[in-house]
Amino acid sequence: MAVLTDGNRSARDHALAVLRVRSTAFALALLPAAVAVVLLTARLTGRIGPGWDAAGWVLGAVALVCLAAAAVLTVRIASARPAAAPTVDLAQSAAPDLYRLVRDLADRLDVPAPDAVALTPDCDSWLEDRGGRAPVLVIGSPFLWWMRVAELRAVLAPVVAGTGPSAHPDIAAARRFLRALDAAVGDRRAPRTARLLLRAAGPHAAEMERLVAAAASARAMGVDHGLRIVAQEQVGLAYAGWDRLLTRVALPAWRAGRWPARLDAGVVSALTELSRRDRLAEGFASRLGERPACDLLEEPGKVDADVSLLAARLFYGGPSAEGADWSPVSWQEYPEEVVDRVWRIEAARLFSALDATESPGMSQDRADGGTPAQGLGRPTLARVLERLCDEEGRGALAARLSADAARDEQRAAGPPEPVASLPDVPGVVAPMGFPPQEPRSTRELLADHITAAVCCAAVESGSGAPGLDWLDGPVLLLGGERRSDLGGTVLALAEDGDPGPLHEWLALAGVRADKPVRLV
Repeated sequence: MAVLTDGNRSARDHALAVLRVRSTAFALALLPAAVAVVLLTARLTGRIGPGWDAAGWVLGAVALVCLAAAAVLTVRIASARPAAAPTVDLAQSAAPDLYRLVRDLADRLDVPAPDAVALTPDCDSWLEDRGGRAPVLVIGSPFLWWMRVAELRAVLAPVVAGTGPSAHPDIAAARRFLRALDAAVGDRRAPRTARLLLRAAGPHAAEMERLVAAAASARAMGVDHGLRIVAQEQVGLAYAGWDRLLTRVALPAWRAGRWPARLDAGVVSALTELSRRDRLAEGFASRLGERPACDLLEEPGKVDADVSLLAARLFYGGPSAEGADWSPVSWQEYPEEVVDRVWRIEAARLFSALDATESPGMSQDRADGGTPAQGLGRPTLARVLERLCDEEGRGALAARLSADAARDEQRAAGPPEPVASLPDVPGVVAPMGFPPQEPRSTRELLADHITAAVCCAAVESGSGAPGLDWLDGPVLLLGGERRSDLGGTVLALAEDGDPGPLHEWLALAGVRADKPVRLV
C-alpha cells in the first residue's frame, strides 16, 4: 500500500475513515440500548434504587426506537441495488485474444486480472465491481474499432492497474458500503440517515479514489509509456468522432424509427474522413494499416450490432408508437431508408402546415385563368415560393411548423422504454436521454423543411439522390457530388422572402418548381 500514500495519509487510511463512519453509526444506534441494559443490571443488583425505574423505561423505549430505525436502515442498505452501467458483456469465447491481452497486461502490472470484460457505447473505460473476485473491465466500444492493438493496451494499462487497490480488503469494504449507501439514497423511501452517512463519508471517499487513481497511473507508467501519449490523442479523436456520429448520423435514423447497426464501424469512416479534411488530423489515417483492436473479437460485426442497439435504446429509447418500424439499417441502406424518408416526412409536414395556414381564397383555384399548381393539396415548390414571399405568411407558416414538429417528435419518442427491454443489469434506468441539442428557431425549422422539400423534388427530377456524409449526416448529391450551395438560397427565402436565388438553383439543377413532390 506504500504506492497509495500521498503526504501523511494513504488510500487505506481514507478507506478506514469511511468504515469508521459505518462503525460510528452502529455504535450510536446501540448506545441507548447499552445504557438501558446497564441501568437494568444496576437495578437488579441493587446498586441503584427504585427512583431510576422511570429513567430505565424511557431509555428502553428510546433504545427500541433506535434499534428499529437501525434495522430499517440496514435492510434498506442491504437490499439496495447499486446502479450499474448498461453494457454488452463479452464472454471469453467471444473475445479470447482480448482476454489474453488483458491478462498479459495484468501480469506485467503485477495485479489481479479482471473477472470479465464488457463494452459500453461510450468513449470511456473503467472497472466496475459486480460482486465478483475482481472488478469487470468495461471498455468503450469506439476504442476497439478506431484504436490499434498497441494503442488499446496503452490506454487500458492504468485502468487494469486499478485492480490492485480494488483487491485490498479495506478499500473493497469501503467501496461496498459507499455503493450501498448511494443506492439507498437513490430510493425515495430511504431514511435521512443514509444521506447523512453518505455526506459524512463523502470527503474521505473522494480522497480515497483520487489516491487509488494516482497509484494506478503510477503503476502503469512503465507499460508502453511512449505510446500512451499517442494513444491519449486517439482517445480525444475517438470521442469527437463518436459525438459527431451520434448527433449528425445516428439521431436522424433514430427519429425515423431505424437504428444503424454498425455505429462503431461508422466511427472509423467518420474519423478517416476527418483526417482527410482536417490538416491537424493528417497522419492518423496511416495508422489504419496496423491491426485494429476489433480484430481481438471473434465476431466484430455481431458485437457492433449489439452495442449499436444498446446505444439507440440508451440515448434515444426507441419509438413506442404502435406499428413503429424500429429495425436495424445498414450503412448501404441509410440514404434510401433514412435520408429519403426524413426528407419526405418533413416535406409532408411543410405542405400540411401550408394547407392549414392558407386562407380560403388562397386555397381555391381562381375562376378565369387560375393556377391549379398553387391550389390546395398540390405539393409543389412553386406554391412554397409564392407563399414565402409574404412576410406575414412566412411567420404563420414557421409558427405552425414549429408546433407540428414538436408534437410529432413527442409522439414518436413516447414514454421511456421499460427497464426490462435492456440488458439484465441491476439498477439500470432507460433511456438515459440523448445529450440535449440546441433548440432550432422557427426560421431554422422552416429552412430545414424547405430544404427537405427541395431535396425531394431534386430526387423526383432524377438529378439528385440522397447521400450520407460521415461528419454532417444526410446530404443531397447532384451528379454524384455533394452540393453545399443549397443552404444559402433556402435561407434567403426563409428569412428574407427572396425566392430569386432558389429559382436560379432549381433551374441549374433541372428541377421544375411546378411539378408535384411525392411525399410518401
